[in-house]
Amino acid sequence: MATPAAEQLAHRLRSLRDEAGLTQSELAEVFTRDGRQIGAAAISSWERVRNPVLVPDYRIEPYSRLKALVRDPLSLPAEDQLTPQQAAVREELLRDLTGLHEQTRGGSAAAEAARVPTYRSWFFADDGPVVIIAPDAPKEARGPLADETDPNYTAMHWFADQDALIELHGHIRAENDPSLPVFFKRASKVDADDLSGHIVLLGGIGWNPVTRRLLRLLERLPIRQMEIPELATGEIFAVGHGDDERRFLPVWSRLDGGSPELEEDVALLARVPNPFNSSKTLTLCNGIHSRGVLGSVRALTDARIREANEAYLAEHFPRGEYGLLLRVPVFHGEALSPDLQDPRNILYAWPQGTAAKPRRERP
Repeated sequence: MATPAAEQLAHRLRSLRDEAGLTQSELAEVFTRDGRQIGAAAISSWERVRNPVLVPDYRIEPYSRLKALVRDPLSLPAEDQLTPQQAAVREELLRDLTGLHEQTRGGSAAAEAARVPTYRSWFFADDGPVVIIAPDAPKEARGPLADETDPNYTAMHWFADQDALIELHGHIRAENDPSLPVFFKRASKVDADDLSGHIVLLGGIGWNPVTRRLLRLLERLPIRQMEIPELATGEIFAVGHGDDERRFLPVWSRLDGGSPELEEDVALLARVPNPFNSSKTLTLCNGIHSRGVLGSVRALTDARIREANEAYLAEHFPRGEYGLLLRVPVFHGEALSPDLQDPRNILYAWPQGTAAKPRRERP
């Protein structure tokens, strides 16, 4: 339950935005132009009066300059550009907001959890290494440039889930010290040494045999992936057994009597200790289809939404161990980043999660 200070801070942040005449999306644009990218979902999570997410301390100062907002174009003047009157207003606001922030941080266990670097899931404080294990593309999907005898041979043509791999590898490199070793390998090329550091598994059991094996090892994670005859394009997720089994399926739409189009995929985002080295982590970014894999990755890399999603993880899983089945909307073949603050996108959560009703394919 939110403390009175947390509710007061949330109300104050919303009031400042309302007084500036900005929507949450417009405020996100203003703050992004000010130097740190942010999405409307994060701002919404800070303004919720019921169970608000604690705004990070470095976001407090920009709020103190909102009364000096420039309208054309919408932007915040730098501190040294403020008039004496604006500077005095900023100082008073900053003092008030900082005081509320300190009260909130001191009175909430969830806020205390948000103080640690869980806002950066892909930051690794040790010396690594980090190995991203991606699936091999099926032979029929590789294309001619996967032929090593071709003068234009390109090794990436051997990989499946390339969108997710490129997105994640670049983000991890950007989040960490340049000296941190970050590698990516095809599942067929993995050896024992690759499994002793931080492991990131991309893709499901169909194309990534390492995912298949490690899911069998993770007995505590009550989520499994399985093939069903009704779906030839991927493997679904399920929890429970027998009469208690719950299955999570993609959603299809059929336009103008044409072929089915993927409308929603299902993703698995999970982090647990590495079963081969408990001082390191194992992260699974999985999906029924490749759109789900990419949605799982972008939940924590998309600058517009990752801060709010990291706050959700810090609040609900302070130990850093979790397993989530997520709804990934797909629009014209493009995966949208799932907003974890929207309960409709959480299909199942572990530990202490509540499973959603089974998903069924639309006719």
